Amino acid sequence: MNTTRREFVQWLGMLAAWSCFGQEKQQRLPIAFSTLGCPAWNFAKILDFADTHGFAAVELRGLEGNLDLPTYPAFSPGRVAQTRRDISSHGLQIASVSTSSSMGEADSQKRKQALDDARRSIDLAAALGAPYIRVFGNSSDAENPVVPNEDLKARVANGLHELGEYAGTAKVTVLLESHDDFTSSAVLQDVFRRAESPHVGLLWDAYHTYDSSHEQPEETVKKLGPQIHHTHLKDAIGNGKDRHYVLTGQGDVPIARQVRALHSIGYKGFYCFEWEKVWHPDLQDPEIAFPDYARVMTGYLRQASTKSS
Repeated sequence: MNTTRREFVQWLGMLAAWSCFGQEKQQRLPIAFSTLGCPAWNFAKILDFADTHGFAAVELRGLEGNLDLPTYPAFSPGRVAQTRRDISSHGLQIASVSTSSSMGEADSQKRKQALDDARRSIDLAAALGAPYIRVFGNSSDAENPVVPNEDLKARVANGLHELGEYAGTAKVTVLLESHDDFTSSAVLQDVFRRAESPHVGLLWDAYHTYDSSHEQPEETVKKLGPQIHHTHLKDAIGNGKDRHYVLTGQGDVPIARQVRALHSIGYKGFYCFEWEKVWHPDLQDPEIAFPDYARVMTGYLRQASTKSS
């Protein structure tokens, strides 16, 4: 069948539009959100919302009330390949498979379970093409943070090393989150030195190093920059028991400085919004909080880029 010049020009226009669309997907800002913020959404809605609102990635931390992610139906062996295609078709990535596993467990049975659960999450991350899993380092009594002693730091480092050996074969990196007992840069530096693994790094929860260890973001990034692979951001206001999370930019957490500090070292990871609606149901709904974060972070990232140029 012969093609007219007009049809040919129309076809070229469509091709150009598709090309621009693909470039737009590739040029998204490196922002993500954790599924902690949308506990009622199914996975299809999460992908659609992230795509529509310009997010580049989603961090998995529970879905529809299920915190044991490897058992979520969309990740079953028979469906995970299609799920990965669905993620890709939305122009998205999975930033991290974030677990509840604690490397600080002293009880042998609980410790074995934590390590086994983390390995299952490593397998899931590999199946989804996700680069990271997240683990904690807190002691068994997470409700009462302590200054980590030598035994606790050794347990955490040993657990990280063991998981790192397993994760390396799957091209996954195990990230310890700066949280609970492990928010001090000095403590975290010591743990990473002991872990001795190229497959271990830091998930910098920038709120907790600032709020719990009273570190300025520039100081934390200077000390831990090479270990930072992924970042959690959130804002808050108030003091003591009255301290509570607020929309991005409306609190006293120096998020813009946190972003600039990361940008100054050439950070290539995601800036992930951790809106803890699972634990705090009174927080604003994700339909409000997620787009607000995208808007504010667009400004912060552009400012950081402008100041460095």
